[in-house]
Amino acid sequence: MDEQDPKQDLIEPVFRNGTVTTVGILLAFSLGFITHWAANPIPWQTYHLLAVLPILIGIALQMRALSLLLDVSSLQKPIYERANRIFITGLIFTASGVGLAILLDFFEIAGKSALPNG
Repeated sequence: MDEQDPKQDLIEPVFRNGTVTTVGILLAFSLGFITHWAANPIPWQTYHLLAVLPILIGIALQMRALSLLLDVSSLQKPIYERANRIFITGLIFTASGVGLAILLDFFEIAGKSALPNG
């Protein structure tokens, strides 16, 4: 029989708490960015969805990771690792969307400044 120590597949609660803090802070930055960008004086266009969708998907994944990490079962190593993978995926989506948002705003402003004033 496979007699495995159940404590072997657990992570330290202190380690998990640090991860929860990190995920919470980065989620707050992501939510803050989308809120700030929504209030941007540049009018929204349909092509802005190219940036908004990855940001919203990334935020949703970050929220899912945070909810997994807040559960007591996240002390089990497989669940903790799954939450970390979900979080990293969400972070990649969010960062990609933020990068696209910055590029779209840059090209929007650059296009307007290249137009003749008359």
